[in-house]
Amino acid sequence: MRDLVEIGMGRTARRSYDLDDIDIVPSRRTRSSKVVSTGWQIDAYRFDLPLVTHPTDAVVSPDTAVSIGKLGGLGVLNAEGLWARHADAESVLARLVTAAKDGAETGEVVRLLQELHSASIRTDLLTETIRTVRDSGVTVAARVSPQHAAELTPHLLSAGVEILVVQGTIVSAEHVGKDTSEDDPLNLKDFIADLDVPVIAGGVSDYRTAMHLMRTGAAGVIVGHGYTPGVTSTDRVLGIGVPMATAIIDAAAARRDYLDETGGRYVHVLADGGISCSGDIAKAIACGADAVMLGAPLASAHEAPGKGLYWTAAAAHPSLPRSRVASLPGREVDLKTLLHGPSSDAEGVVNLFGALRRALAKTGYSDLKEFQRVGLTVRN
Repeated sequence: MRDLVEIGMGRTARRSYDLDDIDIVPSRRTRSSKVVSTGWQIDAYRFDLPLVTHPTDAVVSPDTAVSIGKLGGLGVLNAEGLWARHADAESVLARLVTAAKDGAETGEVVRLLQELHSASIRTDLLTETIRTVRDSGVTVAARVSPQHAAELTPHLLSAGVEILVVQGTIVSAEHVGKDTSEDDPLNLKDFIADLDVPVIAGGVSDYRTAMHLMRTGAAGVIVGHGYTPGVTSTDRVLGIGVPMATAIIDAAAARRDYLDETGGRYVHVLADGGISCSGDIAKAIACGADAVMLGAPLASAHEAPGKGLYWTAAAAHPSLPRSRVASLPGREVDLKTLLHGPSSDAEGVVNLFGALRRALAKTGYSDLKEFQRVGLTVRN
């Protein structure tokens, strides 16, 4: 039964929970962390870590995409980012970093980011960026917005993209309406049916939308809008928020029902937002996620192109940005240590996936699918 609360006369709302509101309950069994697996697979592509990067230039360059791939995760390039618009993307990023660290107001830095994104997307630069990752031998993934998916996808596929991510603040299976500035809206079902690569789509925050996206043929559904406290502002700008524990569990319920509906087609659930430490990763998997999309937790790595700054793609929206360019606390750590340890930090921000292995072991589960059945409690 849904837990409804009365807001006022005649209006009720569902009570929902964030990752901070829940805890994982150990079972009667424990096991060695050496015998647990954090691997997962989407379509024909298997990864040692349930890690997909949030597609932001602050974290993912061609080089970091390669590094993350070699460390067991999946780096997702932003096909509409700076590497697709500027031949000297690193110099352009340096301008942004210098402006932010010289004390420019947040609005000034966002305006600079908007200006840098006003340059046209160049398919030659995009192809070069994708091929850099492809030639390294790791799995190649790129993100497009629904507005540019039809236009850019052929170029991405010819360059070697193996997993396509169609991601916006909110993505639905059907976009209703058209104005004079729009091309025909993207029909995801037709779009996916014409492709030979797996498509991950989102974000969503409820059961119904997750189910609709699964029915388009998507291989994965992104739950959440990449929320990072102090960085993203979708709740303040649009009034839309995503309580991640409830949203992940609802999407996992849609996955279960869709599995029954189709007689066995499994769609992966990826949690994007509200994850700041290793405990949040464990809770997201426990709620039913197959993998997590990480952005801000990776921004402090030496290799991150943002040099300690973090923003999402929504920061560059030309008329309604929904992300700040924020300076995150710096740590002297590289990507390998950040993901695999060892750590001398007791806050759960280093050795992120070593901690996940330990969470599985301490609760007695051997792999991620088993761990999705772990007990949960709600804090008072």
